[in-house]
Formats: sequence, structure tokens, C-alpha cells
Amino acid sequence: MNPVTNSQLLRFLQDELAIPRDSIAVAQRHREQDPGPLPMILWQYGLITLKQLDQLYDWLETV
Repeated sequence: MNPVTNSQLLRFLQDELAIPRDSIAVAQRHREQDPGPLPMILWQYGLITLKQLDQLYDWLETV
């Protein structure tokens, strides 16, 4: 398994899960204050559903 680049992750979030850029930006700002995995931050702040979180972790396992 290759490490996922930030740009790959952002592309997946936008293209496959249709997460708006504004939502991703909110999560990234929160990540600066409270470091943690971006997928979990997106979910904790209600920016993605549990189903989307599962899809994201499934995708991370395959890249």
C-alpha cells in the first residue's frame, strides 16, 4: 500500500464523495487546532455521513 498524498485524498473527497470544498476547508482549519485524521474530523463535525466515512476508509485501504 502506497501512502496517500493530500491531493489524492482531496480529489477523492470532492470527486467520489461530492464533499464541497468549503466543508473540506472547515475540517482542515479544525485539524490545525485539534490534530487528527481528516476523515474523522470530517465525520465528527457532521461534514460527511457514516456511510461516506466507511467509503473513505475502504478507499484508503485500496490505494
